[in-house]
Amino acid sequence: MNFILLSQTTTSSPYTMILLMIGMFAIMYFVMIRPQKKRQKEEMEMRNAIDVGDEVTTIGGICGRVVSVKENHLIIESSSAGSKIQILRGAVQSNDTANARLQAEREAARAEAEKAKEEKKKNKKSKKSKED
Repeated sequence: MNFILLSQTTTSSPYTMILLMIGMFAIMYFVMIRPQKKRQKEEMEMRNAIDVGDEVTTIGGICGRVVSVKENHLIIESSSAGSKIQILRGAVQSNDTANARLQAEREAARAEAEKAKEEKKKNKKSKKSKED
């Protein structure tokens, strides 16, 4: 008989269930939806920044150099023979020229940071030697 009374007293309030659902939605938003929107925004910025002369790769795997840029279309030259293909701006998977430029900037910044770090070490050593 005591067993029945315990099961009746363990009912949860409806507010707990609502808070649990809100919490699960918040977790889903921050884990799934927000990162996906951020990726889409970056892809859109990359596609809008395509300029004549950039090396691009399409979703289908075609690599080429941009010859002409129109509103929604790009014309790329895919070989040295001069074959040109018109593609949609949304079909561009990556801008290889921009990626190479970004990587070079990162390497330059890294080298500059290492140089500054070495100069700090030299300054510390020279200060110690002057003090002695």
